Amino acid sequence: MQVLQNISLQPYNTFGISANAKYFCEVSNIEELKEAFSLKEHPDKFVISGGSNLLLTKDVDALVIHINLKGISIIEEDNNHVVIKVMAGENWHEMILWTLKNNYGGLENMSLIPGKTGTAPIQNIGAYGVELKDHFVSCEGLNTTTLEMQSFDKEACEFGYRDSYFKNKGKGKYVITSVNLKLTKTNHNLNTSYGSIEEELLKNNIKNPSIKDISNAVIAIRQSKLPDPKKIGNSGSFFKNPIISKEEFLIFNSTHPEAPFYKISNTLFKIPAGWLIEQSGFKGKRFGDAGVHKKQALVLVNYGKATGQEILNVAHTIISEVKNKFGIAISPEVNIIR
Repeated sequence: MQVLQNISLQPYNTFGISANAKYFCEVSNIEELKEAFSLKEHPDKFVISGGSNLLLTKDVDALVIHINLKGISIIEEDNNHVVIKVMAGENWHEMILWTLKNNYGGLENMSLIPGKTGTAPIQNIGAYGVELKDHFVSCEGLNTTTLEMQSFDKEACEFGYRDSYFKNKGKGKYVITSVNLKLTKTNHNLNTSYGSIEEELLKNNIKNPSIKDISNAVIAIRQSKLPDPKKIGNSGSFFKNPIISKEEFLIFNSTHPEAPFYKISNTLFKIPAGWLIEQSGFKGKRFGDAGVHKKQALVLVNYGKATGQEILNVAHTIISEVKNKFGIAISPEVNIIR
């Protein structure tokens, strides 16, 4: 493991923000990770993985540790299910392609989500009606203080909507090194009811879809709506869909009956943040090199040389206007470094 100085983080964040790390190292195994955290000459540490859920608004005056742990293995298996162990540095979408190749079902609705697998439990990532927690068994992480490994089951992770223990009480205390996921080998539980998956399948005359068909449909939908970070800087969905109480929903629905919504329970309703932002007039709007994507209002983009602070300013403007117009508070999904 080599510690480098004054390294650009532009290749390590999908927004393409120009920011520097005072010190930088890459770790490829757990021993190197422990070594990096034991460096007393670098007391401040900052962990980065795929950089797909990150907005840098300044240089990082710390030792930036880039996680590059690789490997996928089967740790349990019977006739109907398999439990796989995925190392933190594995690309999430490429891992899903591996599961599809082996006919392991469960993750197909989360195809093409950017980022690495190790960050998935932090965010409890999800898409098209499926969340990580639905197939999560456990994860392993390094305690950054004691340098001991610790295992976390689903209950310990305290999963919520785009939320977990690692974003709250456990923030900065652990580095996730691997994730264990339980998938189906037979009788796959297909979820086609969310979003426009069924419409995409019908368009391709697919009446009895396979898990691969659903993955392809999700990929097509995402590619039609979301910009490729390699072509235009972005972190996917910048905002979480707000969840409001039944009382709040009844007031909102009475004044905006045309608004889409998802009933989560008898007392909670989810409102698409993209609809709120679009109705507030921000879809496709540009503020210098920062702006809102023309096809998906949930996505903030860097058209070239926007700073992280400029993108954050756009986010603040949107949050304020949505609150004024609809009385609903939306909040960022991405991790903002300021």
